[in-house]
Amino acid sequence: MGHFVVGLTGGIGSGKSAVSDRFGSRGIVIADADVAARQVVEPGSPALQKISAHFGEGILLSDGSLDRAQLRGIVFADAVERRWLESVTVPAIMVCLEHILANSTSPYSILMLSSGRGQHPLIDRHLVVDVAETTQLQRVAARDKNSAAQIQAIMATQPSRAERLAYAHDVITNEGDLRTLDDNVAVLHLKYLKLSGVADGRT
Repeated sequence: MGHFVVGLTGGIGSGKSAVSDRFGSRGIVIADADVAARQVVEPGSPALQKISAHFGEGILLSDGSLDRAQLRGIVFADAVERRWLESVTVPAIMVCLEHILANSTSPYSILMLSSGRGQHPLIDRHLVVDVAETTQLQRVAARDKNSAAQIQAIMATQPSRAERLAYAHDVITNEGDLRTLDDNVAVLHLKYLKLSGVADGRT
């Protein structure tokens, strides 16, 4: 593809969206796996047809869209069902992300993955947003009104901090205020412009 791609990962509640928004405001194209995951199961999509055939019509809301909360409850409790669901959705998500990256017009692009596990064929460099697990719990509890047990169950399905940091080329520690976050993103933006071949750092 010849296009420089930074993989952005971080656990639930780490602030990945705040980081990606700051790159986006600099004109950088963001390919977000969570957005793609919603698009590939929209009403009429082949993936949604397979999901409703597998789990039954009860997995759909009255408007024909996927009951994501119900599905999440099923697959978090059952690893076999989770793997089946991933076999249906992941290939479709990858096609969607590859299309966004292939058509990107920014000097480099951000591929935002909910939980990266090391090397990824589309990624040239890994950026990890890192926070303490206690911070994750506090943020998600405040945002989603989930119980601590629910949040910990989600965290348990994601790579650990140590796993994420082991493959990170760059780390943003997102425990501070938004000004600190702005400063961190500004520094990395210049770094990625250089790495992508825009050597003078101008967009």
